Amino acid sequence: MIRRMSGSPLKSLPALHIWTQTVVIAIAFLAVSDIPVGADQSRTSDTIVTITTPQGVTIQAELADTTQKRATGLMFRESLPANHGMLFTFFEEQEWSFWMKNTRIPLDIIWMNKGKRIVHVERNVPVCTRTDDSCPNYQPNMPAMYVLELEAGTADLLKLQRGVRLHFDVPAAMQ
Repeated sequence: MIRRMSGSPLKSLPALHIWTQTVVIAIAFLAVSDIPVGADQSRTSDTIVTITTPQGVTIQAELADTTQKRATGLMFRESLPANHGMLFTFFEEQEWSFWMKNTRIPLDIIWMNKGKRIVHVERNVPVCTRTDDSCPNYQPNMPAMYVLELEAGTADLLKLQRGVRLHFDVPAAMQ
């Protein structure tokens, strides 16, 4: 029960109700929009997988192991440090398709089979500035279980090509 103090009416209740509705609407808008909430915040809470090339170079890759992380990928990033990337993991081998919608940096996209051998590489994939859903799709010609995205030019620099095996361990839940 609400108690009125010394005869003053509760005129602030309608204002509080309107304010609460505004906050709820704003949160709902952010939840369904393409705006990346906290996109510029540190990503230290994400799982990092260390990938080693045959030459001994290490790549620090953020793990995209959930539907949401896979859908967002590297969208809205302005840059990617050298030898850093994102590793997408899947439960089964398929010809997984990727696109560059809302991705602001050119990438190399590297597909690997369940044995972690490279089966396909798309080099220097350009950003897509289209605002609709008509950005080109990129996919391998063979099934893959893992996909690694790196800054454009890294695949050539590290000699990552079809047949090369990369070394990394994914968390047990993904195996």
